[in-house]
Amino acid sequence: MEFSNLEVRDSRSAGLTVAEIQSVLKAEMLCGEEKSGQQVFIVCGCDLISDVLAFTTPGSFLLTGLTNSQVIRAAEILDLKGVVFVRDKKPDEETIAMAKELGIPLLSSPYPLFESCGLLYARGLSGCGGIE
Repeated sequence: MEFSNLEVRDSRSAGLTVAEIQSVLKAEMLCGEEKSGQQVFIVCGCDLISDVLAFTTPGSFLLTGLTNSQVIRAAEILDLKGVVFVRDKKPDEETIAMAKELGIPLLSSPYPLFESCGLLYARGLSGCGGIE
């Protein structure tokens, strides 16, 4: 994976749209195209549902390797702006249908979790820990 065209932003408050997140992560949009203009300011990377529920900031975008329907339910409970499945993972059709019904954008990126978080942090998004 090549990162030579990485553009680093100085401001943590700049935000990115869902479409920009899709572009940065070279992600496939699985559903939620109608929300591609929505602004995102916080991303959280997590692979345990209990940690998602305990540490993910409401209104943020979740990056995860989990692909089951529990991720969508957690996104609904926390009012997340969307979910990126890392490592080219994709949920089953039932899970995608649930996200569509709830209006939650789903993306699938080839990058691993760490690199995905790093790419978005470098573009100005904050993490759930609030560290600038």
